[in-house]
Amino acid sequence: MIESFSFAWLHDAVNWLLMPSLGALLVACVIALVEAGIAVGERFHGLDRLRAGGDVVQVQALARHRLERADLLARIPPMLGLMATIIPLGPGLAALGAGDPAKLASAVTVAFDATVLGLVAGIGGLVIGKLRRRWYEETLDAMEHAA
Repeated sequence: MIESFSFAWLHDAVNWLLMPSLGALLVACVIALVEAGIAVGERFHGLDRLRAGGDVVQVQALARHRLERADLLARIPPMLGLMATIIPLGPGLAALGAGDPAKLASAVTVAFDATVLGLVAGIGGLVIGKLRRRWYEETLDAMEHAA
């Protein structure tokens, strides 16, 4: 049988990851807002300037770079949200077993908040990526037809 004290270091290491995960989720939400602002600027001004410039290779490189950022934003925050959801549930369930439902309630609140933050940033990245993909395809098509 596995002794519980032999893996106490693992529990401590996993608990240490909670605060960096939550911090990264907050940063991801800010990045999603910034990316949304950049995307609006692209749509109303930037893509027209790129189209007028006529450099297809530059537009392709820029599109690839910005789409990669949006794809990372769509994938990483939900994973961080899941991680920050599961981490507090272990101590919360242990507290419930010890007869402390208030600690469980606190842990579940943190878990749900982390899930929401991860989904908000991920949804933002997904929407931005889908819109950008369509906008850049339209821009590149227009440039190719003009050439």
